[in-house]
Amino acid sequence: MKATLTTLMAAVALALPTTAAQAATGDEPTFSVPGRGGATCVDAPLTIKFPTPPTLGSSGAIEVRRADGTLADRIEAATARTDRKNIGSAISDTGLPHDFSYESIMIDGDTASVYLHRQLEYGQEYVVTVDPGVFTGFDGEGDGWRFRTTKHRAGKGRHLTVAADGTGDFCTVQGAVDAVPTGNTRPVTIDVRPGVYTEIVYVREDRPHLTVRGAGPGRTVIRYPNNDLRNGDKALSDGGPADVCPRRVLETSDLHNCWRASFGVDAADFRLRDLTVHNTTPDGGSQAEAFRGNNDRIALEHVDLRSNQDTLRLQGKGFVTDSHISGDTDFVWGTGTVFIQDSVLESTDGGYISQSRNDATRPGTVFVRTRLTRAPGVPDGSVLLSRSAVWRFTHSQTVFIDTAMDGHIAPVGWGIDPNDCAQAPNLSFWEYGSTDLNGDPIDTSSRLPCSRQLSAAEAAQWSDPSFVLGGWDPEPGHHRQ
Repeated sequence: MKATLTTLMAAVALALPTTAAQAATGDEPTFSVPGRGGATCVDAPLTIKFPTPPTLGSSGAIEVRRADGTLADRIEAATARTDRKNIGSAISDTGLPHDFSYESIMIDGDTASVYLHRQLEYGQEYVVTVDPGVFTGFDGEGDGWRFRTTKHRAGKGRHLTVAADGTGDFCTVQGAVDAVPTGNTRPVTIDVRPGVYTEIVYVREDRPHLTVRGAGPGRTVIRYPNNDLRNGDKALSDGGPADVCPRRVLETSDLHNCWRASFGVDAADFRLRDLTVHNTTPDGGSQAEAFRGNNDRIALEHVDLRSNQDTLRLQGKGFVTDSHISGDTDFVWGTGTVFIQDSVLESTDGGYISQSRNDATRPGTVFVRTRLTRAPGVPDGSVLLSRSAVWRFTHSQTVFIDTAMDGHIAPVGWGIDPNDCAQAPNLSFWEYGSTDLNGDPIDTSSRLPCSRQLSAAEAAQWSDPSFVLGGWDPEPGHHRQ
């Protein structure tokens, strides 16, 4: 096996052919990287396909060395499930680099994917060795698996392409984000071709004016099981200054929870469109946003956001249109001013659709022409439109206008803590024109007493995104302020 693997990477392609010996026996692993023209992206994951599903071991390492023998990266099997690396040049509020917990070796069926700690260099040849013990029952690859990287990035400064098969400028979304210079002042579009991208994506505050555009929801999928147990308060409760969140709105509550989203953005003037972001944390696996945005003028267009809890978190000013958002507990939430229109909000279990933590200085979350649906098995009356701890968030505002809703929405509609309207004089739980999914008006007579139905004139005013968002017109094709 070792003799045949030494030259396996002489020609790199999307699906590399096995050597003659491997093809004949079918009982040896196949090593590959995505690429074109005999070379791979500097950010490509390494792939090992086994004849049967492998098991991650607890000893040994995978090493990547340059052709001259110097070490480029080392992945330890013992720490692969809880490895750490800096993603997106993340910096904490203290100015120290923040390292995310991630899985450097992930197994899916018969395939192991190896995610390095950093990008490789352009125009270099590399040799990969695998120690015995990294995978149970695999005696390792000591002679080396060789490949080389592209000579230089082909993309232009204002337009970058990402392709999982290696035919773009980068193989990962984060690789393209990292190519945008800090302090960026011009619009940059990152086109993400069809494929599944298993990665945490993070956009730092000083990389504004980005558009990340896929080939359509379900065709371009960015996914990762990031969550509070891996990169949030539960994981970092004893964390140091490198773990403190930047741009905190709530000084204590936002101490560590900014790092747990599959896709996190701290930059202004950001757009995400035409793709799926799926936080694959299992149900009950803790808080786990698919997308978190914490700055002004963040727009999501024609996206599919999937998680089980806290799916979409927006701070600053946010806009969502023509999208599908699914989750069960406060799956649209945050401190921001948010306008969501013409979208489907799917409850995957009993719980709450939203939680707005705005203060007296800004509006909360406004839903216009949305459809509230449910997954099979979600009981009637098991979901509230929104909830608020009014002792803490005294000016919470959530508005539903011209909403079509299924029977899973409870007759009371809203929830407050404590359940005493006398303690919620500044609450703004508003509703107008609610119907069932067939378009017939629903009975709102049992709603929470301190919620209210808007007048037609009020509903018209709050249906204008530029009114809600303080003059920002976020509609696609309109000029950004």
